[in-house]
Amino acid sequence: MKKNSEDLALYVNSTEAQQSLYKRSLVVVVLSQIFGGAGLAAGITVGALLAQEMLGSESSAGLPAALFTLGSAFAAFVVGRISQRHGRRYGLSIGFIAGGLGAIGVVIAAAMGNVYLLFLALFIYGAGTSTNLQARYAGADLANEKQRATAISIAMVSTTFGAVAGPNLVTPMGKFAEVFGLPALSGPFILAAVAYLLAGFIFLLFLRPDPFLVAKAIAIAKEKKIHQLAVDAGQGITNTVNRLGIIVGALVLILSHMVMVAIMTMTPIHMQSHGAALSAVGMVIGLHIAAMYLPSLVTGMLVDKIGRPIMVIASGLTLALSGILAAYAPGDSLFWIIVALMLLGLGWNFGLISGTAIIIDATDMKTRAKTQGAVDVWVALAGTVGGLLSGMIVAYSSFGVLGLIGAYLGLLFIPLMIWVRLKEQKGTD
Repeated sequence: MKKNSEDLALYVNSTEAQQSLYKRSLVVVVLSQIFGGAGLAAGITVGALLAQEMLGSESSAGLPAALFTLGSAFAAFVVGRISQRHGRRYGLSIGFIAGGLGAIGVVIAAAMGNVYLLFLALFIYGAGTSTNLQARYAGADLANEKQRATAISIAMVSTTFGAVAGPNLVTPMGKFAEVFGLPALSGPFILAAVAYLLAGFIFLLFLRPDPFLVAKAIAIAKEKKIHQLAVDAGQGITNTVNRLGIIVGALVLILSHMVMVAIMTMTPIHMQSHGAALSAVGMVIGLHIAAMYLPSLVTGMLVDKIGRPIMVIASGLTLALSGILAAYAPGDSLFWIIVALMLLGLGWNFGLISGTAIIIDATDMKTRAKTQGAVDVWVALAGTVGGLLSGMIVAYSSFGVLGLIGAYLGLLFIPLMIWVRLKEQKGTD
């Protein structure tokens, strides 16, 4: 314990040591996210198809997305609490390892044809999804205000490598599974199990000293100095938590995630109903995930340079355009489906990075990880709702109606930002 205190003191008192740890932490996050992205892609690509195959119902195809996003909601809460108390290292490693065990459960359930075990395993598998998202915070713990969105983007762009490779390995992993007498659609979950477990152990072994605990110690030291100065000057201490910022950032994350999950979940079903091969589905989802993560470096710089509100509006407009294209594109047109899904990923990317930056700006180290976890719970629940409703909407109306609903939700970002602007102007008057 004494050694840990000495280590923290070294970083608290040295800007050079802080920057060194910041860069080293980003490297660890990048390595883990490469594997985490591959694990994330499996459920997205074949989860709905596996459920449809086992349940024999298109209206139930949204269940896998609903289950692993519900599991991700529970995991987001747990990982956030563990991270707040014990640091990112333990929170993130536990989350990824749980996701890996859930993926193993999916493979076993598919082999046995056991639907109930499939549901339980998908729920546990969701821990990897939320942990993959929460890992973006670890890269920003030691970043200053002008570096935050860029730090988040570096963590996210590294996810691209695994996330793009994952869907394109659907067919080879399916053949690999069949060699062992397993259903072809369980193959990508074998990849997910290995990938998530590797991501978890990378955090457990290499994320030390923990950047969150160091940032927390730095914040406590600064607070003591500010408190002493305020006492000497006879002034009070102002609250550094911005509740409006937390609400706005949460709404941006929730709406963008709901739209993305809903349309993305039903795209494989929509494509297969129009005769698309599994390899074509994998390619579309791979490009979609590339658009979710690959633009992150540019997005992060834009969020830091031109501001959070403008990028939130850009997110809404991009999501709306994606929904309209998805609604009106011919179901057998691979080109237009790719364009729609890539715009869907890009709109989500704009929303995730700008919303995350807003939340970081609005919190302090006393509650940051806990607040981030709580917000990600609502984000995951929004994904659950999106996944569940998407199957029902397509089954009882059409994929086009689903796209138009997504477009409408995206456009809500414009009045949201106008409302925020009016509230801020009123507060400064």
